[in-house]
Amino acid sequence: MQKVLFAAAIASASALGDVPPTMQQLLDLASDSPEELLEHIKQSPMSAKVRVVQEPSFSGSAASLPTVLGHGMGDSCFEAGFSSVTKAVGTRTGTYAKCIPTGGNLISDTINGFLMNMDKSVDVFAEKIRADPKLKGGFNAIGFSQGNSLIRGYIHKYNDPPVNAFISVHGTVMGVAAFPNCFQQGKPPGLICKAFAEVLGDLAFNGVVQNILFQADYYRDASKTAGDAYLSNSQIAQWNNEKTANATYTANFGKVKQFAMVKALKDSMVYPNEGEHWGSLPDGTFGEALAMKDTKFYKDNLFGLKDADEAGKIAFETTPGDHLQFTDAELYAWLDKYFLGKSTSVVV
Repeated sequence: MQKVLFAAAIASASALGDVPPTMQQLLDLASDSPEELLEHIKQSPMSAKVRVVQEPSFSGSAASLPTVLGHGMGDSCFEAGFSSVTKAVGTRTGTYAKCIPTGGNLISDTINGFLMNMDKSVDVFAEKIRADPKLKGGFNAIGFSQGNSLIRGYIHKYNDPPVNAFISVHGTVMGVAAFPNCFQQGKPPGLICKAFAEVLGDLAFNGVVQNILFQADYYRDASKTAGDAYLSNSQIAQWNNEKTANATYTANFGKVKQFAMVKALKDSMVYPNEGEHWGSLPDGTFGEALAMKDTKFYKDNLFGLKDADEAGKIAFETTPGDHLQFTDAELYAWLDKYFLGKSTSVVV
């Protein structure tokens, strides 16, 4: 059944037009040998998995909302590390916590993080949230790496049931301008990285690629963000209201009561890491990254970012190390502060 589902999705993607050859190789593997593709993903330096965390003490209350979690690329709700994070969040808050997968098992959930495009992934994410009666009254959300793109997309496109507070841990919320972790000196790139190099160039904003590859959908090449291909085809450009204003996206963004943005100071995966704080590169150049208030998104209030900030909804946190390097104590302190409203963290 799993191979049938992949084959149907891939046939639909391939029908959109010519697919670059290495990307076609990925699509063929997803259809014919998803287990082999999973091994390529595991070996790729682009995987962003969380480690196993220790069980915390209870710090919640009966009034706490449930929590929805979103995982990073190369990770899965069914992985031991992410399962431990989900359990720990539920224990800390004393409420229901659920990682929402876009696939039905570890293999499909992991592969979908690459080969189910971002908008479609958000739609599946929303469908599963709406099907869960324990979430019908609203929830808090915490994402890790690429999982934050799912949550941001859900907020813009749906936000019903509503997100109350959103913690973005090292998130791709404003996209990425490069994939620096994909190449290592002295080592040939693997299949995953070759495919990315092939499509994340002039083809990145091709409609075919945008309809296949999740990562291409939040790729923002600063030298191309003023071009018609980016403005017309890029999925994150639509969310950002960069070409045409979508009043629903802005209104839904404004319904969130708290955004807590966590930036890794030495992040080697999300570039620029200022994007983890709603910043971005200036259009037309790979110059110095702009802080949130200096971006066009804030100045022109393109999707409600300025409104949220002026309402006191946006908070910033940092971690000192690399991507997804955070301590158990840091995680539980964020939960205490932003989900439970505690001014100081309870001892872990």
